[in-house]
Amino acid sequence: MTQDEGDSLGGRLGRYARVGASVGGLAAKLAGQRYLGFSLDRDKHATELKAALGGLKGPLMKAAQLIATIPDALPPEYARELAQLQANAPAMGWAFVRRRMATELGPDWQARFARFDKEASFAASLGQVHRAALPDGREVAAKLQYPDMASTMEADLNQLKLVFAIGQRFDPAIRTDEIHAEITTRLREELDYRREAKHVALYRHMLRDEPDVHVPEVVPSHSTDRLLTMTWLSGEPLLNWKSRTQEEKDRLAINMFRAWYVPFYFYGVIHGDPHLGNYTVRPDGSVNLMDFGCVRIFPPRFVRGSIELYRALMTDDQDRAVAAYEDWGFAGLTREMIVVLNRWAAFLYGPLMDDRPRRLTEGMAEGFGREMAQNVFGELRRLGGVRPPREFVFMDRAAIGLGAVFIHLRASINWHRLFEELIGDFDVEALAARQREALEKAGLATS
Repeated sequence: MTQDEGDSLGGRLGRYARVGASVGGLAAKLAGQRYLGFSLDRDKHATELKAALGGLKGPLMKAAQLIATIPDALPPEYARELAQLQANAPAMGWAFVRRRMATELGPDWQARFARFDKEASFAASLGQVHRAALPDGREVAAKLQYPDMASTMEADLNQLKLVFAIGQRFDPAIRTDEIHAEITTRLREELDYRREAKHVALYRHMLRDEPDVHVPEVVPSHSTDRLLTMTWLSGEPLLNWKSRTQEEKDRLAINMFRAWYVPFYFYGVIHGDPHLGNYTVRPDGSVNLMDFGCVRIFPPRFVRGSIELYRALMTDDQDRAVAAYEDWGFAGLTREMIVVLNRWAAFLYGPLMDDRPRRLTEGMAEGFGREMAQNVFGELRRLGGVRPPREFVFMDRAAIGLGAVFIHLRASINWHRLFEELIGDFDVEALAARQREALEKAGLATS
């Protein structure tokens, strides 16, 4: 790694200077409001914060989006604004791209492509994607990381502590130390494009028998630590399908469901970022999965906990629910806390427990989910708060992101039967064996 690509003190200090005013200023203003009686228009300041973070490329913006999905981690004004942040950013220009590509593949890099589009097809928080063609005719996507991202990452992770401190000032029901640890680990992994290449191999293995889900193939000869070249998958944005027939929308929803949950319930793996830019749809309603930086591998017991809690709710078995929460890694829960958590779980699992075609939000007033979350976490606050296991962060991210997709599509399907199909013959030891084999094939550590 060259010096300018590493985690340098100068790089971190420069990043602190750019983001410190927006995040540190927020902390100061909120502290002043609470302790000194200053008047603060929180709606206005939340909008300013979103504007400041939205102008940055990097992990802090991505983390802000994630935090916005966690009930009570931030005051509602800020959560609402941060949830609107998009992972898109203005692309770097051609001069930048040429320099970066030469660093990764050498000064004659252009000779290794039959075509390389100067304009980026997609620009995100950590890098940008260019469409290109190889001499053998294959269309590819070249994902190029922005420079100095290691320094950016470490600076942003320190700023993230401030963001969580803001939430703690408001006495949230959720204690965020495990959440910060999980986000830190996953974001650092996203800088490692060689690891992401292994994630692609893992998904190609796990979804090999799913005809309606497509995963690209990595081109190792054109990939490095900070450049990932994969075969190009053509498709259109999911939102284009909102005007399709109900049958088409339902079929697409089923394909999305299987794309995310076959890996989870058969291998204990989940794609933690169902952002609209991370998949496209083919004319037949099948799904293209892209961007495998944010992948979470779970201990098999965590998957068992997800199924056991569902079974406990279906049979109203309190002891089984307690065992499920322990599988998930919750500790020190009182019976009173479990009653509150079960209320929240029954809301989340509700569509899966209802054996008939239905929409996710059927029978719910607009905002009911948010109101339910506020009530539940208010109760947990009264009972002394709860520390969620770190595995929850990206599991929740996936569930919330996919739920938004199904609501966009107004999908009406039998979620109960779809779920039962996945878990009918679940065996935790069999999952553990499949997971070990899959990770070994992909070259990923099993620890």
